[in-house]
Amino acid sequence: MQFQIYSAREKELIEGCRRNERSAQKMLYEQMSGKMFSLCCRYIKDRMEAEDVLITSFTKVFERIEQFKGDGSFEGWVRRVVVNESLSYLRKNKSMYLETDLEAADREPDFSNLSSHLETEDLLKLVSELPAGYRIVFNMYAIDGYSHKEIAAHLGINENTSKSQLSRARNHLQAKLLEMEQNDKLKGFEDGR
Repeated sequence: MQFQIYSAREKELIEGCRRNERSAQKMLYEQMSGKMFSLCCRYIKDRMEAEDVLITSFTKVFERIEQFKGDGSFEGWVRRVVVNESLSYLRKNKSMYLETDLEAADREPDFSNLSSHLETEDLLKLVSELPAGYRIVFNMYAIDGYSHKEIAAHLGINENTSKSQLSRARNHLQAKLLEMEQNDKLKGFEDGR
């Protein structure tokens, strides 16, 4: 028994893409490109390079659409293609510099002092400012749901390095968030709040 998590309209588009129908490919691209471009931008800072990766990713989606068997989410399958293409681009362009595993990564940051008014856009902006190795591992683990084992395999590092990068990314984000919180309090004090 096959469990399908996509709509009849999505199924129709997928079938059209399998028949290499340009109209179906265009509709699918228009439907998913915005979300997938945001995904590319989380990994690749330069927007023009991210756009190139997006186009290459969709080319691969259309070339390999027969590999999608209907088990699970089609969008999830496309996301995997986009993430893999982004990582491939970073490897080819040596833009990805992962730091070595110098310390154990078993500490979790304490976010209890932060208020909860932070907007998603603010957090994504902070993530985009992380050093490349931290940003890639954080995106893969915290946002895209990869395990440390999968991250290690994709990036050619060991699992402890992945854990260390994640821990450092979290610590870096925590420091930035606390800095933002203190700046907000200072601004409120100066404004007489």
